[in-house]
Amino acid sequence: MGGAAGQPVEPVHAEDPVFTVLGVEPLPWSATPALRFSLHVSDPQGRDVHTVALTSEIRIEPAKRAYAAGTHEKLVELFGPEERWASTTHAFHWTKVELLTPSFVGATSFELDVPLSFDMELAATKYFYAIQDGHVPLSFVFSGTVLYRNEQDHLRVERVPWSCIAAWKMPVAAWHKAIRAHYPQGGWVRLDDETLVALAAVKAGRGDHAFDDTVRALMEGHRG
Repeated sequence: MGGAAGQPVEPVHAEDPVFTVLGVEPLPWSATPALRFSLHVSDPQGRDVHTVALTSEIRIEPAKRAYAAGTHEKLVELFGPEERWASTTHAFHWTKVELLTPSFVGATSFELDVPLSFDMELAATKYFYAIQDGHVPLSFVFSGTVLYRNEQDHLRVERVPWSCIAAWKMPVAAWHKAIRAHYPQGGWVRLDDETLVALAAVKAGRGDHAFDDTVRALMEGHRG
């Protein structure tokens, strides 16, 4: 499920590596939900690169897309009332991934695997869950070190500056597909041990067969 190739942000130095995001797919056969991003890196200097020890911070850029009226209500917990969104929908952290690229001269493609969480206490999960269609604007912020051989065949190390950024629009359907493959028709809410014990006692006292029944009953009582 690929999206349109991202346009890398113009690096501060013309000789810096240039990163581009090419697509994304749910990671098949994984023990937990995960997405696999396909990326490309080119080295304008054409060096014999042994590897790039890369760190990628992925940020969500909520202000860079429009939202349907029904979605506004789901995002109030994150961004507050809609009239405040101009000042509250700033970029926020999703995840950070470290990896080693394959060896290359000039350019190469590589994959970046991102584990997913359905913990509704996390801002990123709340955001993805609220967005049912369209794209999620992302920024991949890269740092790390380039290990390469110079003309004398000596191993050298050079820093990857934080100015190496690739913007990309991720189809949100990829996230939902990966999550539903592991949590069909359901999700997870973290509870403290004390709260869980209390909820289990209410469930047992009511004779409910499932926690869903107990929670629904408590919600009905609250609305009543």
